[in-house]
Amino acid sequence: MNAERWVVCELCPRECRLAPGERGDCRIRANLDGRMVALTYGCPCSIHIDPMEKKPLYHFLPGAPILSLATVGCNLHCKNCQNWEISQANPEDVEAVPLPPAVLVQLARSERCPAIGYTYTEPVAWFEYTLDSAQLAREAGIRNVLVTAAYVNEAPWRELLLLTDAANIDLKFMSKERYREICDGELAPILRAIEICRAMGVWLEITNLVIPTLNDSEGDFRAVARWIRDHVGADVPLHFSGFHPQYRLRHLPATPGATLERARDIARAEGLKFVYVGNVRVPEGGTTFCPECGRAVIRRVGFNVVEHHVVGGACGYCAATIPGVWK
Repeated sequence: MNAERWVVCELCPRECRLAPGERGDCRIRANLDGRMVALTYGCPCSIHIDPMEKKPLYHFLPGAPILSLATVGCNLHCKNCQNWEISQANPEDVEAVPLPPAVLVQLARSERCPAIGYTYTEPVAWFEYTLDSAQLAREAGIRNVLVTAAYVNEAPWRELLLLTDAANIDLKFMSKERYREICDGELAPILRAIEICRAMGVWLEITNLVIPTLNDSEGDFRAVARWIRDHVGADVPLHFSGFHPQYRLRHLPATPGATLERARDIARAEGLKFVYVGNVRVPEGGTTFCPECGRAVIRRVGFNVVEHHVVGGACGYCAATIPGVWK
């Protein structure tokens, strides 16, 4: 076979080396006649208008609608994936609709959505579609949001972050072994991606899915909280999310609310200022408290904002700064 027609995908740490006709590990990047092609470009399989809180983003345009979309494909293979029917599918096996970047941006404007969310599967894997859409959205005054596992090489990540306003990044485990076992990936590139996101000034929030028996110990919670505190800052919001049995981890139980409350207490004790609980209802799980006076400045029920006392980026009671993007 002609070696000159092989291509290497430099998008993520896998760096798949593909012969003509082969696809990458993500299923959606292929070598066609010696040229790397993004098979799902402009063809999302899922598109919805969500509340911003569903991403979850709690310090970024609270209560705003966000046009959210995904194509098939992911460069991780998490055994707990809640969207595995599309993230782990081949593009030819899932119905999609043509929606080129210009039409996507037009749709966001017509639906009065101030932001577009690249989410559900892995927007890094459908990089070109995400990037081109984000560029047009930025030109139109529409914010760009990534919901991502951030398993990506540094150069393309930096390029995408230049057009990104906010990101929620999954930090699934603080264990290299768990990342390999459960996600078929590596921890180090993800930690580096989180640090770069913060350094580039993109609004950052982090989600840690708490899976019973895998990452639900006190040591696990402390490790996540300490890394966030020491590497990206105590004011970065952390969302502990409840696991529900699905995909290849159906044999594990759902996360008890008490476990998530314990995780929240530990993270706060480690110095994190904004810690939330999601996917399971617990008292004040979605409430934002002022770190100075302790008053509730944003109260949420589910994905709904029912009280909002942040004024000009500050606590409406004591005027302490509440970090975030509020308008």
